[in-house]
Amino acid sequence: MGVMMKTTRAGVLAVVSGVSLLAMTAPGAYAAGMPQLDFHNPLVTGQVIWGGVIFLGFYLVLSRVMLPRVGRVLEDRSNRISNDLEVARAAKHDADNAVAELQQARKEALAEAQANLKQALDEEQRIAEQKLEEINARLGTELADAEKRVAAEKLRAFAALKDIAAETTQSLVSRLTGTPADAALVAKKVEGATAQRTV
Repeated sequence: MGVMMKTTRAGVLAVVSGVSLLAMTAPGAYAAGMPQLDFHNPLVTGQVIWGGVIFLGFYLVLSRVMLPRVGRVLEDRSNRISNDLEVARAAKHDADNAVAELQQARKEALAEAQANLKQALDEEQRIAEQKLEEINARLGTELADAEKRVAAEKLRAFAALKDIAAETTQSLVSRLTGTPADAALVAKKVEGATAQRTV
C-alpha cells in the first residue's frame, strides 16, 4: 500500500512538473508559431488541464487496478517457479539418495557374493582333500592287501617249487648215476637252496 501511495505521488508530481514546464515554455513556443501552447487562450488551458486529469485518471486506474493484477500474476508465477524449484530439489535429493542406496546395495551384494564364493571354494577344497585322504587310505589298504597276497602267493610258489625241485633232482641223479637218490639228502639240499633264494 505504501508503494502505491509513493507511485501515485510520483505520478502527480510528474503531471504538475509537465504542466509547469509547458507553461514556462509556452510564450517562446507561441512566438515560434505554436498556438496550441498559448496558455492565454482558455481553450488551451482547459485542454491542458483536462489532459492532465485524463492522464492522472489513467495513471490511477493503472496503478490501482491493472498493476496490482500484474503484480499478483508475477507473484503467482514466482511462487509457482519457487515451488517447482523446491519440488525439483526434493526430487534430485531423493534421486541422489536412491543412487547412493543402490550403490551401497551393489557393494554389499558384491561383498556377499565374494564371501559366498570363497566359502563355497573352501568347502569344495575341504571335500576334495577329504576324498583324497579317503582314496589314499583305501589305496594304502589295497596295496597292503596286495602285498600280503603277493607274499602268500610267493610262499605257495616256493613251496610248490620245493616239491618240483626235489622230484626233478631225484630224477636227474637217478638217470646220471643209475641208482636212486637219497630223498632226505635231496630234500635238505633243495631246502637250503630255497632258503637262500627266499632271503
